[in-house]
Amino acid sequence: MSTSKEVISKAKKFTLTLLGFIFVAIGIIGIVVPGLPTTVFMIIAAWLFSISNPKFEKWLLGLPKIGPAISNYRKGLGMPRRAKFFALSSISIFTAFAAIIVLENLFVRLALISVAVFGIWYIVTRVPTRENIRP
Repeated sequence: MSTSKEVISKAKKFTLTLLGFIFVAIGIIGIVVPGLPTTVFMIIAAWLFSISNPKFEKWLLGLPKIGPAISNYRKGLGMPRRAKFFALSSISIFTAFAAIIVLENLFVRLALISVAVFGIWYIVTRVPTRENIRP
């Protein structure tokens, strides 16, 4: 396998760039919707842009709050303790609110709780915790 980037077709480039913007939009929605992560969607968008359009990847990495989070993820540095606590709290509160108050269907409740438990497990066991918030 060659170490140089493969040349991709215009259709594939357009599709990956479009998907990147869809993930950016979902990430932006996650800023205001509790329980919907922002950084994960921005990381996926940065990956898609790295394949399809480096100009947009550079733009995303240059954003003040999101860029450093993406760079830290790529370096394997993990999440700051405060951000991890906020993520776990948001998931727990959103899930409890939705499962107890909003949702009536038992299957949907159980599915939501299962996804939340998996998310909490993943963050606690798989995502490294950084002690220092500022580098």
